[in-house]
Amino acid sequence: MSSLGVPELIIILFIVLIVFGVGRLPELGGALGRSIREFRKATAEDETAESSGEKPAS
Repeated sequence: MSSLGVPELIIILFIVLIVFGVGRLPELGGALGRSIREFRKATAEDETAESSGEKPAS
């Protein structure tokens, strides 16, 4: 499986612009950023719990 190149990324960006429109892109970017931060925070908490011998809260 090959990695994504510049032409593929341009096509994906073009499709996103068509589907969501230019006005919603900042909103989508902010939501994506918050999601990534929450994911990193959760994985860091999991790693901390595992290293201290605690069971992660499910």
